[in-house]
Amino acid sequence: MSGDLFDTRPAYQPLAARMRPRTLGDYVGQEHLLGEGKPLRDAIERGHLHSMILWGPPGVGKTTLARLFAEQADARFQTLSAVLAGVKDIRAAVAIAEQERAGSGRKTILFVDEVHRFNKAQQDAFLPYVEDGTLIFIGATTENPSFELNNALLSRCRVYVLRGLETTHVRQVLTQALEDVERGLGGKSVTVEGQWLDTLAKAADGDARKALNLLEIATDLADEHQGSKVIDESVLAEVLAGDLRRFDKGGDLFYEQISALHKAVRGSSPDGALYWLVRMIDGGCDPLYLARRIVRIASEDVGNADPRALPLCLSAWDVQERLGSPEGELALAQAVVYLAAAPKSNAVYNAFNQVMAEVRQQPGYDVPMHLRNAPTQLMKSMDYGAEYRYAHDEPNGYAAGECYLPPELADRQYYHPVERGLEQKIKEKLAYFRQLDQQSEHQRYKTE
Repeated sequence: MSGDLFDTRPAYQPLAARMRPRTLGDYVGQEHLLGEGKPLRDAIERGHLHSMILWGPPGVGKTTLARLFAEQADARFQTLSAVLAGVKDIRAAVAIAEQERAGSGRKTILFVDEVHRFNKAQQDAFLPYVEDGTLIFIGATTENPSFELNNALLSRCRVYVLRGLETTHVRQVLTQALEDVERGLGGKSVTVEGQWLDTLAKAADGDARKALNLLEIATDLADEHQGSKVIDESVLAEVLAGDLRRFDKGGDLFYEQISALHKAVRGSSPDGALYWLVRMIDGGCDPLYLARRIVRIASEDVGNADPRALPLCLSAWDVQERLGSPEGELALAQAVVYLAAAPKSNAVYNAFNQVMAEVRQQPGYDVPMHLRNAPTQLMKSMDYGAEYRYAHDEPNGYAAGECYLPPELADRQYYHPVERGLEQKIKEKLAYFRQLDQQSEHQRYKTE
């Protein structure tokens, strides 16, 4: 039998795993949490354990932070992945924690990665053991805990928000990996000029793990010159080909960027709107999804202040469907810039929401008799359509004093045009009509 089956050499570990920080001194970024004198840093250094949720994008050090906490407090570190684990795995982890506590008195940190993937029953399974101190719970999530985690679990944990790493932080991580002889690439003589190191750092988009993975791939692909592997422009072009920015459809980042796009349009910032549009396209967002959202923005935030906006956005959607990417994306950009520069009104949006809310709460009022159609003799004999005034036969095409609402809602006004764009003219016209109504001798529902 071959001795290779019993090979005891350590298994291969990716560079990102080998370079995981071992001390707080090695940890890069998150100064708002781990700077000198910050409460979380003090808690870790003193080994004051408490349950927590670490919320942040991928590759910013959530798992590493949990491990450092366990090491500093001399606690047993157990890990579960919510993607793979179930209630059975949770119970097994709790049993180990109980044995540790009963035997040595040592505390256990249970680290749950992607904790937002656990359902309510799975999250509830932790509660009694967090409550009685059997384990210290640390959950990591890329999603907003307020939406994804049970209130009962959240109330027992402190939430810490980790931020995407800045480019300077990522470059520092890459430099550490290039210089570290024991765990990194320091013993392989890898050469990267400063500008290409910056390119790698920027391409990682705030994700240290991604940066180290890219560096490792680049090292493998680099040619050797005079005993040194050289990572240059040609190597990076191959490594970064087709690389996408951090973007998670359906995740927090997705909704944050859509929100930023919408708010930039609403705030009349063509530059901001165009930037967020391109960020989402660059991140792999479906352009047809963007087209649908842009049409929505045209109705919600521009409305009748510039009625040309809606057909323009529908045309951009049509262009995207006909031409696809990247040609169609220019039409989306044109629509977004137009919307941002257009006069704004949410008057129709507000009126629609108000009417919808009232219709759902009020009785179903009958259609007034004068507004009913009378296609048969029987209906005419029942006064359907009686006393209806045909607007085209009235002076200036307007039946002054007429009302088109149920009598119970006769005085209700839902639509309030703004004094911007075309709606300024609409507002003046409606005000004129109301004046004619008040002066008319033929008011439908006279009030005392």
